Amino acid sequence: MSETTTRRADAAEAVVVVDLPAPPPSTRARVLRDFMRKPLGVASALFVVAMVLASILAPWIAPADPFQQNLMSVKQGPSAAFPLGTDSLGRDVLSRLLYGGAESIFGVLQAVLTALVVGIPLGVATGFLGGRFDKIVMRAIDIKMAIPGIIVTLSVLAIFNNSMAAAMVTFGVLASGNIIRVIRSTVLGVREELYVDAARVIGLGSAAIIFRHILPRTIGVIIVQTAMLASIALGVQTGLAFLGFGPPPPAPTWGGMVSEASGLLRQQPWMMVPTAGLITAATLALGLLGDAARDVNSERLGRAKGARRRRPAVVTAPAGKPEPSALLSVRGLTVAFDDGEKEIVVVQGASFDIHPGETVGLVGESGSGKSVTALALLGLLGENGRITAGSIHYRGTDITSHTQAQYRALRGREMAMISQEPMVALDPAFRVGWQIAEVVMTHRRCTRKEARDHVLALLTAVKLPDPEKVARLYPHQISGGMAQRIVIAMALAGEPKLLIADEPTTALDVTVQAEILDLLHGLQRERDLAVLFVTHDWAVVADICSRAVVMYAGEVVEKATVQQMFDRPMHPYTQGLLDSSPHLAVKGQPLPTIGGIVPPPLRWPTGCHFSTRCPLATDACRAGAIVEIELDEGRTSRCLRVDELLEARS
Repeated sequence: MSETTTRRADAAEAVVVVDLPAPPPSTRARVLRDFMRKPLGVASALFVVAMVLASILAPWIAPADPFQQNLMSVKQGPSAAFPLGTDSLGRDVLSRLLYGGAESIFGVLQAVLTALVVGIPLGVATGFLGGRFDKIVMRAIDIKMAIPGIIVTLSVLAIFNNSMAAAMVTFGVLASGNIIRVIRSTVLGVREELYVDAARVIGLGSAAIIFRHILPRTIGVIIVQTAMLASIALGVQTGLAFLGFGPPPPAPTWGGMVSEASGLLRQQPWMMVPTAGLITAATLALGLLGDAARDVNSERLGRAKGARRRRPAVVTAPAGKPEPSALLSVRGLTVAFDDGEKEIVVVQGASFDIHPGETVGLVGESGSGKSVTALALLGLLGENGRITAGSIHYRGTDITSHTQAQYRALRGREMAMISQEPMVALDPAFRVGWQIAEVVMTHRRCTRKEARDHVLALLTAVKLPDPEKVARLYPHQISGGMAQRIVIAMALAGEPKLLIADEPTTALDVTVQAEILDLLHGLQRERDLAVLFVTHDWAVVADICSRAVVMYAGEVVEKATVQQMFDRPMHPYTQGLLDSSPHLAVKGQPLPTIGGIVPPPLRWPTGCHFSTRCPLATDACRAGAIVEIELDEGRTSRCLRVDELLEARS
């Protein structure tokens, strides 16, 4: 038995089946901890709770009877006997505020509940179902919004004998139109996401899709709209009371107290402070509370939903220790996406290293898992994706379990990404110089002038002529090549140590592509950058990369230096890619191709993922998982036929 075969047999023993523990679930305690980290949110919540409790407990905690008059103590300021002073009839202002709060809070609650009961179902239904139902509802909302709401509300007050409850319910119905519009626009975007299409394909019904995929994405919008509506409803309720609607005097109401204070503004200006001040503080607190709750909900959704249950998984173990000298060391990386029913593994057991100043090419056809691997390194898998196994060590630290806040500290400053479509990365509403300056000021403390000087230096570094003129241009005024250079400048603004380039030259013509490659190669040497270059083009790999990692159907199938890979590929897939490269075609002969397509994750073969397209595949290749084996000179291959490949090339 050859030495290679012996190594393969030893490696095969490393395949085990384990029950991977799921991450801890998102419990109420975790949500509460997240909320407690937001000081403004906590302060606002405490204020709102105190306000509600004080109004409910007013009969027990109020220092005086709100109706009791004391003509010897009229229009007094704060004192020990009257903490917030007295009104024009000598009544205690604090007691009247406490008793009047119940009316205002109850009115806000009526309006908000009415608006949500009407708005949420119609907003989700119109956005998700569309068609004639959407048109009918939206036309009805247009008509409703064309009618002045104040006229409708005053008419209701006249019809229902000055009933504040009827007025607030009417206001809630009128306000539901805005909620329907906002939720509908959110749902229109969510329903076009690929994971919603996948849910449809696997047979989920409309109700299941709405409750599992659509509603969770709209919670943040609903929270913000609820907070805004509560603030507006408080203003409407107190405004109507200010005008004399609702409970008649001498019943205490916040709006009535403001009305009385406004009439005495010259004689006793202090009366306006506790009355109007309380309404202002309550409005501000409701808005801040809504913002904090929305942020907590977004962070909760950012954690993988698949953490709710345990799932068995097949992994390659041990994945090996990280390389100490590597800037980035990936071991046994497995990535899965949750479609609502199960987790779909899209990258399985990927391992590779990137050393400082090195350029590594990540090569493979579309669907091989290259971009997902790159996104996993940056913590950008989205709400449904998560790393289920393996590790990512950056500068010796495992960042696999980093929170989004920790990833944000790395992104831009330590790692940066160049996207495939540069125009997507640029906001059409702002000049390119401002967008680069925004990145600069995010990652370094500097004045506007220093940021501007740094922007010009970056534009000069990416070899754009007349940087000052370019900085004043909008994205629609520049070419694709200029846009790519600007995106590169944005990626360099934080002076990262690792640059991830996800097929940055695919959308460019050949001439501009060569210029961008030369630019990246020069910047890499000048700044000693480590670069992970995601591509399917062997000419790009040969031009700027020192090592290559070949991926197929979610697995790394071969790793070697570029020279070794071109001279002697050690996997049939690598050989097929090289043979089918148009840059290596022989004149006068047909271009070889690899038959078939890359199988989607749910159709991966049991054994070698390439077995359905491989001319060398045998029954052994299809029998079970194939592990990576180490070859000479630090190379690896995921193939049982390495000996035959060696003999064929000798």
